Amino acid sequence: MDDRRSDHVVLVAPDGMPLGTALKSAVHTAHTPLHRGFSCHLTNPLGQVLVTRRSLTKRTWPGVWTNSFCGHPAPGESLEEAVMRHARHELNIEVTDVTPVLPDFSYRAVDASGVVEHEICPVVTAALDGDPVPNPDEVLDWRWTSTDRLRAAVDAAPWAFSPWLVLQVPAMALYGSAGESPHTPEGSP
Repeated sequence: MDDRRSDHVVLVAPDGMPLGTALKSAVHTAHTPLHRGFSCHLTNPLGQVLVTRRSLTKRTWPGVWTNSFCGHPAPGESLEEAVMRHARHELNIEVTDVTPVLPDFSYRAVDASGVVEHEICPVVTAALDGDPVPNPDEVLDWRWTSTDRLRAAVDAAPWAFSPWLVLQVPAMALYGSAGESPHTPEGSP
């Protein structure tokens, strides 16, 4: 993939239709436009899920625990290609069995610094047989845990986790329930 293309995000209308592209570095502000993203939850052969702690140098939600990894599909890149690219970049791994589980997930959240995330963000699961070797610019720490333990932790201390993970866990069958695809309304923190 052309590195210049991966520095861009796809801007979208509320129905998901592409509106254009913008530099990723210029998009995440207090007035972030709606754009494409994705979230991936990795599982291992023991049925555990990988959670990661965001690097302290991340622009948004530094140091919080989150799903395995997230990213933005580049212009012209499929969701599966984006997942594979980010898995290599963030965790130095190859994943298999990429499966959409919340294809219509979207959210808007405001970080303590005032930076907004505003994404149409399909959620996928994928399989990993082994352990990650994280890129320290992306991931500070990581753990394999049971889905029950993660669900209990998110319920007990939602402030310690990314807002998108807090919304995803109760909606995913992986964590013991599956409801409607959640989203936060415009302007919600």
